[in-house]
Amino acid sequence: MTESRKPSSQPALSELMARFLERHALAPSAASQLSDEVVPYEAVPAQPVEPRLAWDEAHAALRCFIPEMASDGRQFTADWSTLVASYEPAMAIAFCAGNFPQLVRDVHTLLTAKDLSKLCPAPGQPHCGEAITSWAAQLAQTKQDFLLAAGVCRLARHFDQAEEYWKQAGKQITTEWKPAWLNERAGLAWHRGQTALADELWQKQTPSAPVLFNRGMAALFLNRPKEARPLLNQAVEQLPEDDGWHHLGRLYLALAEMSN
Repeated sequence: MTESRKPSSQPALSELMARFLERHALAPSAASQLSDEVVPYEAVPAQPVEPRLAWDEAHAALRCFIPEMASDGRQFTADWSTLVASYEPAMAIAFCAGNFPQLVRDVHTLLTAKDLSKLCPAPGQPHCGEAITSWAAQLAQTKQDFLLAAGVCRLARHFDQAEEYWKQAGKQITTEWKPAWLNERAGLAWHRGQTALADELWQKQTPSAPVLFNRGMAALFLNRPKEARPLLNQAVEQLPEDDGWHHLGRLYLALAEMSN
């Protein structure tokens, strides 16, 4: 757990943008041009996300619940690389298995939105066809990877398959895994566009770094910034400062503090 911070010590938005974009493999020359003012989005072009980094971040939520879980033994395939490279920018992403913070790469839209609720997830066309679901099926051959398989399918918008893996996980999980399982249920609802249901589900769960992050994220994008601030602040205090989710949480927190 990192050192506790008061909301008043929140860094400048330009600094948060710099830190967050560095997680996108931002070129040093561009990062060094950031000043005390918000830099126009054209001046900070983020390079493509490195698939290995995205894969590691995609395990982060599960590691918060199950610290001994590591991503090293789980190899990603070319289908994962294709999914990462082709995914359109997202804005309101849940801290769940399969998701990675570098999905938020259109910072200009995020900063200039007048109604954040319009940036909530909405159902769209699935990605990568059967290739990604075939890989998820291989992941699901290992009991502890059911939730990871569900997260990969959810990210690729194969929602029915994601729900099936989630249900299968529910039949096998131990008490230790149940908080992660519940978090994934809410994450699936959120990215299906069932934002009110997801918000309700997260409110019922035991607080943890992912749950606090998701409660705060949901409150922010459902236009409840005052409620979002303490939740996001608590979440980032529990995440390492070199973690991409920490930086995204800081960025969301800055947006909440800017909102009326």
